Amino acid sequence: MRGFSVLLQKEYKKAWRSWKFLWIPLVFALLGMNDPLTNYYMMDILKAVGNVPEGFEMLIPELMPVDLLQASIGQFQTIGLLVMMVTFVGSISKERASGMATLFYVRPISFGAYFLSKFIVSSTVSLVSILAGFAANIYYTSILYGAMDIKVLFSSFFTYYIWLLFVIAVSLMMSASFKTVIAATCAFTIIFAGQIMDMTVGIFWTISPWKLASYGILQVQGTVEMSDYWWSLIITVALIIICVSIGIMMMKRNASITKI
Repeated sequence: MRGFSVLLQKEYKKAWRSWKFLWIPLVFALLGMNDPLTNYYMMDILKAVGNVPEGFEMLIPELMPVDLLQASIGQFQTIGLLVMMVTFVGSISKERASGMATLFYVRPISFGAYFLSKFIVSSTVSLVSILAGFAANIYYTSILYGAMDIKVLFSSFFTYYIWLLFVIAVSLMMSASFKTVIAATCAFTIIFAGQIMDMTVGIFWTISPWKLASYGILQVQGTVEMSDYWWSLIITVALIIICVSIGIMMMKRNASITKI
């Protein structure tokens, strides 16, 4: 692919200069440490806030380390995904609307190189972010509640990262296909509406990309059905490839409407 290395370097520099490698991982780290700290110091927090009746006692259920990881992944699935999608859903459409993309289209570079450079950099930011989130959660959970099996945690981390690659692929595909507002609406609808549907009626099926986040937790608990897990993983990887391919085709199709 023509110009791929140059475009990749350009995207990495852009991500560094916009502090994406700092503030997005910081958001995930805060989300990761929030649940272990909040649950462990809940009574101290209530006493510090005041207005607690004398003799008041709150029965806090005994939590296992996996419960804290599950709670943090739940926050990744809402606040974390929202931050990630808002950051990357306009990556291509904004450059097309501002005319910046014209500077690339008039040069001997391929549309595949352009799209993949953005996908790889976005995926790298996502990898660093969830690494920070998992590390923060595991660190405080191990100190306050106990340790977890590192091998199972790695498998859960890998599973969630594949899910996040799917989210990035959908966001960039929509960005290549539509204007930023429409792209954001479509991407949010696919990802979050899919989550809501899976939570409400997902009991009727066991194979779906939207189940990967929960399957990662079930791996830690040792209760996942491995055939469902592997089929969900394979389908998700196939959908990532399809989204990337469609994104490249749509980028080529919309090159003619790029603002000059």
